[in-house]
Amino acid sequence: MALSPESMPEKPFDFRAPPPSPIASGRRSCVTNEDVLSEFLEHSLRVPDLVLPDKVFPRQNFIENPPKIDFQLLSSMESDSLSKILDSIARIGCFQLVNYGIEGECIRSALAAAAGIFQLPPEKRRAVTRSPPEKLYGFEEAHGEKEEGEGKVSEEFVWCRGAGLKLEMEAIWPVGYSNFSEKMESLLCDIEKVAEKILMAIRQNLPPKTDYENDMKQGQGGIGSGCYVYKHSRNMSAEKCSGSLRYDVIRMLIRGFDYSHALCLHVCDGSSEFHVYSKKGWVSFCPDKDALVITVGDQTQALSGGQFKHVIGRPIYKGEEEDCISMAFLYSPPSTTNTTKVDPQKGKNTISLSQQAIAAIVLTLVYHILVFVYNKF
Repeated sequence: MALSPESMPEKPFDFRAPPPSPIASGRRSCVTNEDVLSEFLEHSLRVPDLVLPDKVFPRQNFIENPPKIDFQLLSSMESDSLSKILDSIARIGCFQLVNYGIEGECIRSALAAAAGIFQLPPEKRRAVTRSPPEKLYGFEEAHGEKEEGEGKVSEEFVWCRGAGLKLEMEAIWPVGYSNFSEKMESLLCDIEKVAEKILMAIRQNLPPKTDYENDMKQGQGGIGSGCYVYKHSRNMSAEKCSGSLRYDVIRMLIRGFDYSHALCLHVCDGSSEFHVYSKKGWVSFCPDKDALVITVGDQTQALSGGQFKHVIGRPIYKGEEEDCISMAFLYSPPSTTNTTKVDPQKGKNTISLSQQAIAAIVLTLVYHILVFVYNKF
């Protein structure tokens, strides 16, 4: 049915969108607002420039040579040798020793035999590498390799008494290692006699029976004597030596030595410099010819109640035309070692997480078996 004009609505519905809101300012002010916002964000989100100091390593200080002590006069009441030792190890943690009674030929033969260790090919060295870190003997992973197959700045081998090292080394170097080990054993016996007398003199001038000494005797980690053998490469550039020194500083201050020890006796004749590292500084000097450099270990620092400084020493060879060998003998007297015998080859007396987990599983199984048996019968 058609609708009449009268029945139609007077105003139809209007579905058009409402007009836009009026803008108070023109397009130019919108651009201005964007610039203001951009400037605000730029200033508020700006990351400050981080300025690091030029020298992040400890400052190296050259000092006068530490006192040179005549070993034969150490026990003489008329000599002031002992007072010089005590003063030097309290200030810088080291001193020099001459006339110590070890024949030069004994030292030279050990150094010559040690050079053969570093001539072993890399594939044989890997069998006696100090990995994992709990392994306290063998070759240290080398650093500072030059490009195109050139030499390394330094190489390191840790020698100690024990059947484990002997078996592994004789498997890769049967004839040479027997000769080297025999010469090292002979030299170590002489070194231990010297170190024992020095430590005895130091202990006689300390207060009796301190708490530090008792803690040390209860097993602070000493496992006897060992030796770090270093090969220093010839004709190293100044830049390469500087990089190696930085590596040594970081490694020494963070890691130190793996052997707890009372004294360290350094055989480093012919070195250009000797560097002494500690957590409070880094000093260096030019050691005297044919002198042993003696540094203080953690056990002696504990024995003195912190009076004597535990430091780490390292000889530096510059401008040498041939590779050089140095040795650092770590001495720990029997009275400060653990009463339980510890084999250096087996590492420290620690229980790993995997061993603990296995023990927990075994105990759980045993418990359930006992409960089952109890309920069954």
